[in-house]
Amino acid sequence: MTIIRSLVLFALAAVFEIGGAWLVWQGWREHRGLAWIVAGILALGAYGFVATFQPDAHFGRILAAYGGVFVAGSLVWGIVMDGFRPDRWDVIGAAICLIGVAVIMYAPRG
Repeated sequence: MTIIRSLVLFALAAVFEIGGAWLVWQGWREHRGLAWIVAGILALGAYGFVATFQPDAHFGRILAAYGGVFVAGSLVWGIVMDGFRPDRWDVIGAAICLIGVAVIMYAPRG
């Protein structure tokens, strides 16, 4: 159950961080306006709190592992929201990052 909770929190963090950055991008770069930028800033702020709910107490470990989730999540976000088509190297790189997440977060420790 702890691993499932951790995975859900990582997914939620990715939605807030990637979604927040995407909203800022849309507001500024795609000229969608200030409301998009503000929504993005709020989402990025919410992302900052999500990691505090992780079961592991080590900030460095949580953020290091989240980096792999961010990489894979960014590719998925691009596919869903922007029609991005990752090539095999994108997919292989994301898979390597997710393996790193599993090792960092869920390897047995004595």
